[in-house]
Amino acid sequence: METSGQILSPNGQASAPRRDIPQDRVDRPLGAFARDYAEGEAVPRHSHDRAQLLYAITGIMRVTTDAAMFTLPPARALWLPAGLPHSVAMPRGLAMRALFLRADAAHAGPAHPAVLSVSPLLRELILAACAEPLEWDEKGRGGHLAALILEEIARAPTLPLGVPQPRDPRLLRLSAALAANPASSLTLEDWATETGASARTLRRLFHAETGMGFARWRQTLRLAEAAAMLANGTPPARAAAAVGYASAPAFGAAFRAAFGATPGAGL
Repeated sequence: METSGQILSPNGQASAPRRDIPQDRVDRPLGAFARDYAEGEAVPRHSHDRAQLLYAITGIMRVTTDAAMFTLPPARALWLPAGLPHSVAMPRGLAMRALFLRADAAHAGPAHPAVLSVSPLLRELILAACAEPLEWDEKGRGGHLAALILEEIARAPTLPLGVPQPRDPRLLRLSAALAANPASSLTLEDWATETGASARTLRRLFHAETGMGFARWRQTLRLAEAAAMLANGTPPARAAAAVGYASAPAFGAAFRAAFGATPGAGL
């Protein structure tokens, strides 16, 4: 996709290219976008003029903003306000079905990035919107679909699945490595050797940039990754082991404390 300008991120980081796609410009309250991505494919940091609802019918996507990282299975969608820089990674391949919402329609969603639970109805509405022409009939089927979509977005529950994202390049390398291998048992002292910063410096930076200590941040990441695996059909015991929990009871207790539900019940 071509870029047509740049904006500044909310926290003052380097500007992100603005991606110019038809869904950002069509004279309709929303434009639907469908594309399948190969395993390991990624979309580098960019922004859009319109708010987005990012959803995938298969695969897991990892979306990173300047402030947080979100790992999303098919049962979840990510709401992104207009103009927010972000990147998207598809570690297992992805069939994306997304919506781009004009300013007057974007009021249906929250004012900040949020993971939304996708109801069966919203899922089918998204798929139906993707089957409509880009300039759908506002007084016909397309208009009815759009009205229902906005109603379902407004009703969708939000889920606490964001992981605070650091800004320091050393912490970014650390966070990327742990996202790729959340079961890693490396201590902060071990990561000091890997990143070229002292453990004391890393500890200070974690508190300053994420509001968490390293242990709590790593647990937040592990639980978010596990929640995505569970929603994608992975058994609880396998998800627990994949993110570094030695026992199912310990994983269950941490999951309940974070999300108020058992791993088997899901979110």
